[in-house]
Amino acid sequence: MNYETVPFQAIKRKQIADEVAEQLQRKIAAGEWNVGTKIPTEPELMKLFGVGRSTVREAVSVLVHAGLLEKKQGHGTFVCQPTTSQEPLDYRLSRAEIIEVYEVRSVLELEIARLAALRRNDEDLRLMREALDRRAATLAAGDMKGYLDADITFHLAVAAATGNKVLTDVYRSFVEAIRKALNNLITDPAMQNHFTLQHEKIYEAILDQDGKAAELYSIQHLDGTKLELQKHMGSS
Repeated sequence: MNYETVPFQAIKRKQIADEVAEQLQRKIAAGEWNVGTKIPTEPELMKLFGVGRSTVREAVSVLVHAGLLEKKQGHGTFVCQPTTSQEPLDYRLSRAEIIEVYEVRSVLELEIARLAALRRNDEDLRLMREALDRRAATLAAGDMKGYLDADITFHLAVAAATGNKVLTDVYRSFVEAIRKALNNLITDPAMQNHFTLQHEKIYEAILDQDGKAAELYSIQHLDGTKLELQKHMGSS
């Protein structure tokens, strides 16, 4: 069996079963391991990842519990079809269409923006302003990774300003899917300028504790982003 299309990476820092589970899950999400595929044996996985048996077993157990793998006594471990109720949200998001993610993001961010405007404190505002300033500086320097990191940090700061830990955690689960979508757009200078303007407007509305304005500018920002994503996917 060929495991090299999406190559495994040896875990260089302290053994973490979640990292192994994530790499295995990416094989499944990429369609390299279809339903019914027998995955490598424990010794093979130990060699591929450079980790011990206990780490491999824990990682496999995570995916078995998630419904992505199934152990068959005497035969090995196989990829199976997860049900919606079994599959963790972060795994589901890794397979979701970008537009689907943005539709859900829109629902979340409108309420996040409104609540943040009503509940923000001085520390929340400081973190938002700091993220926006870093975002502008990295953009000017051509540091696209730093720009994207700062952009996401801003949105996480807005979510935290709601004071609702559950809402913040749900939003945080979308971060990697959002990052993937934005990676497709940040090389377009016109979109960078558009994003910057809308982010500043969202911040000003939250500063002014204007929930309706915060919602309005969030709608404008997200609708514009979705439109550009659809154009990008249509031309790719």
